[in-house]
Amino acid sequence: MKFVDEAVITVRSGDGGPGCTSFRRERFIERGGPDGGDGGDGGHVILRVDPGKRTLLDFHRQKSHRAQNGAPGMGRQKHGKNGSHCYIDLPAGTLVRDADTLDTVVDLIRQGEEHIIAHGGKGGRGNKRFATSTNRAPRYSQPGLPGVERRLNLELKLLADIGIVGLPNAGKSTLIAAMSAARPKIGAYPFTTLTPTLGMVTPPFGEPFAIADIPGLIEGAHQGTGLGIKFLKHIERTGILIHLIDAGAIDPQSPKTAYDIVNRELNLYSRSLADKAKIIVLNKIDLAGTDHRVTRFREALPDLEIHAISAATGQGVDRLIRLLASRLQKE
Repeated sequence: MKFVDEAVITVRSGDGGPGCTSFRRERFIERGGPDGGDGGDGGHVILRVDPGKRTLLDFHRQKSHRAQNGAPGMGRQKHGKNGSHCYIDLPAGTLVRDADTLDTVVDLIRQGEEHIIAHGGKGGRGNKRFATSTNRAPRYSQPGLPGVERRLNLELKLLADIGIVGLPNAGKSTLIAAMSAARPKIGAYPFTTLTPTLGMVTPPFGEPFAIADIPGLIEGAHQGTGLGIKFLKHIERTGILIHLIDAGAIDPQSPKTAYDIVNRELNLYSRSLADKAKIIVLNKIDLAGTDHRVTRFREALPDLEIHAISAATGQGVDRLIRLLASRLQKE
């Protein structure tokens, strides 16, 4: 399924039905008086979180959504039928903004959450409502109020507890496959992963947690280079970041290069990302000659906690899962 994380749609609530101007006309009843009923209310446009939704692809196909208008009032004081509501189902983590002002309208996070985004128009009152002791035969009624039309910008940000960042080919997809049941595409070349992957991890203790890998983070990502700028938003909601580094690609002469590139891009994109709790993980320690590279990296960052694993063989992965579960409990 194609991963789509942005869309612009137009929504309109239903118009209120007009009130009725009518008079009671029956045999043997003189001057029956007004009996026009009220119009029905227009339907609302309601956003709700659907746990079965994963992308915003449907909203690239259907961009206009409208609730039903209220029915007009009728004689004999019959009230018009209210219009049906229009429900728009969105995946959890969808941020809804006004497309014209870019003001945040609602952030849909909780499962089953509902939010009325456009209220339906009120139905007009029939002439029965306007009868008084001095005006016993009003010949007017109210029109219904119009509905509300809005343009909305939908932006999906994945809800994950852990986010994996790193340069291309660091082994992010291999790690998420080793930790969860997710099966992303894995290849020995950069930019194998073109869309974020979300997996559920079941630790030996504590609650299961969601983990996401973010593809395409390279130098200049905050300016749109590669795929990073497109997907960095998906780790804005994460509690902890795994900074994954290819141990086989560490240069002993400048071991911090990959680490500094990713940190710089996170900081330039968003200060909140740079300030998130991070766990540094060196991957691919099963490759020959990585021991010296890992040692040089540890010497360059002596004050940081550094974990070495091999996602391909599973070495150190269980220990990392336990660490993440413990950190999440503390968070």
